[in-house]
Amino acid sequence: MIPRYTTPEMAELWSERSKLATWLEVELLAAEAQAQLGQVPVEAVRRMRERARVPDPDRVREVEERETHHDVVAFLRVVSEELGEDARYLHRGLGSSDVVDTATAVLLVRAADLLLEELDRLLGVLRELADRHRYTLMAGRTHGVQAEPITFGCKVATWIAELERGRERLRQAREAVRVGKLSGEVGNYAHLPPQVEAYVCARLGLAVDPASSQVIQRDRHAHYLAALAVVGGSLERIATEVRSLQRTEIRELEEPFAAGQTGSSAMPHKRNPILSERVVGLSRMLRGCAVVALENQALWGERDITHSSNERVVLSGATTLLHYMLRKLRQVLDGLRVDADRMRRNLESTGGLVYSHRVLLRLVELGLSRDAAYAAVQRAAAAVWEDPAPPPDALVRRLVEDPAVREVADEAALRECLDPAPYLKYADEILERVGVPRRQEVAR
Repeated sequence: MIPRYTTPEMAELWSERSKLATWLEVELLAAEAQAQLGQVPVEAVRRMRERARVPDPDRVREVEERETHHDVVAFLRVVSEELGEDARYLHRGLGSSDVVDTATAVLLVRAADLLLEELDRLLGVLRELADRHRYTLMAGRTHGVQAEPITFGCKVATWIAELERGRERLRQAREAVRVGKLSGEVGNYAHLPPQVEAYVCARLGLAVDPASSQVIQRDRHAHYLAALAVVGGSLERIATEVRSLQRTEIRELEEPFAAGQTGSSAMPHKRNPILSERVVGLSRMLRGCAVVALENQALWGERDITHSSNERVVLSGATTLLHYMLRKLRQVLDGLRVDADRMRRNLESTGGLVYSHRVLLRLVELGLSRDAAYAAVQRAAAAVWEDPAPPPDALVRRLVEDPAVREVADEAALRECLDPAPYLKYADEILERVGVPRRQEVAR
């Protein structure tokens, strides 16, 4: 991944040195297991452990490009330079994929742990935001049109619930890739017994793949990248809502805008939701990585290498992108400006239309048929729509002009429907479901 979208933690994890260090650990553990089985001298393995050094990535690359044209063989040659005669016990009975796939599993598990930690931090920010705005009224919108009142806290609750599901998917995906294999070139343990595999995997914190070929089957990696893409889609949904509500005509939310920051090279007034838009854009790349992983499932026979080249990009790339996206969206939400007054003004700007359902139900309670009540409210609403600046009670004013309505209701009975209190009634319960406890003063 390019440096612009790379976090320091992921840069370190997916560095070439980190990869080679993990390869080396797999190799040394395999030698130790064979020593315990009496297949290689114990003293030789002890010396290997003492002398072996993580090779210089540039040196390995040089050997690969000039001599081997095979990265694992180049790695083994450079490591062997430090081992002398004991190098004969390095990579004994192993295939390249035994080392690469097992080491990749270790790195993917570590990457998942970083992602889960960052996701937990984001969820913490969201819970604080939901708590702070549990009673902040705003217009709920469907199809982009005002529907009924909601609270901003309850909107945030849907984000929390979705990301909690994403966290569980990511946890399950972590378990799916947390397997190693040292079963040989076609998975039949022809050159090493399963005990070696079990020893290495246990020391690395991995489970044993119960049935592997030359590789670990790629449904596991497809599951992993699909889980990342779904979490990315959830981040996209949040970022899309932030930038939508930052539009000039709405201006209910605004992502942080630092002193000295510029939104446009030509228009000094611009305060663009660039971080939210960046999250949206990068989520599209995550979905692309997931498609690549799905394509990698169908390898020829016991293995081909059509997955190898693209995995060098998508595995590190997808985990790095999501880590960056989680961190950036947390930055947005931690400094989010919520204009509660603007939310209330926007809610009242449509002349009470957001209360049309309550008015409809009240008219039915007072004796009108549902069809007649619906028609009356719809006629009044149509008139309010045409008013460029309707007062907050315009819907009721129009309704009481309708003869059918006047037969069953007076203005006072309908004005009661303009009270937003019922839309706040279960806010505490909704938030409690997503881990935001009730406030003590409310509980009393």
